[in-house]
Amino acid sequence: MELAYYSDYAVRLVNTEEPARGKDVLTSVEAVRDLFGSNKEAARRATDADVTRFRSVRARLRAVFEAADGGDETLSVNLLNSLLLEFPVSPQISGHNHRDDDGRPLWHMHLADHPSNATAGYAAIAAMGLAFHLTEYGVDRLGLCEAPPCRNAYLDTSTNRSRRYCSDRCATRANVAAYRARKRLEADRSERTGLAAESAQRASANGERRPGLSGR
Repeated sequence: MELAYYSDYAVRLVNTEEPARGKDVLTSVEAVRDLFGSNKEAARRATDADVTRFRSVRARLRAVFEAADGGDETLSVNLLNSLLLEFPVSPQISGHNHRDDDGRPLWHMHLADHPSNATAGYAAIAAMGLAFHLTEYGVDRLGLCEAPPCRNAYLDTSTNRSRRYCSDRCATRANVAAYRARKRLEADRSERTGLAAESAQRASANGERRPGLSGR
């Protein structure tokens, strides 16, 4: 089963919007069709009406990631199950006309959708792909980028479950921000230490002068 490929449908759709930045690229039927990638036949089914429907499915998929990222596994699964019930698929064996070196079909499992519209087809594949990923790797493998204000969705495929960012760009930006914060903290501590030392020196100097003053 092409788990990574199918689950990526969900990630691509969720990341068409960045709520914290007020950005949304899902504004036209062309944007909807772009989400299908190489599946041109399915993309051609999209109409202007699918823009609104895609946005609705996007909100529900983001809720799945938000629940998982917040540690609420049961809610995440329940939300995903509701999508699976509403948008069913049928597994089929397919070769996609690909052959091995001996001319034999390269058989694999394929998710066949039977949609009433482009949104139903996309949602079915996205939800099923995400479900396969969740049950194979765990709910905690569904994450939202920790680099503010990004919050893009990602699927953690690291061996030690250590991924926290949606991309290398966000990881670098977060690391640079953390480095600068550490430097500012060190500078503040150094300044406070210096001021404390100066204060102590003044107090010591004043203390040394007091005996002479009292002997007058």
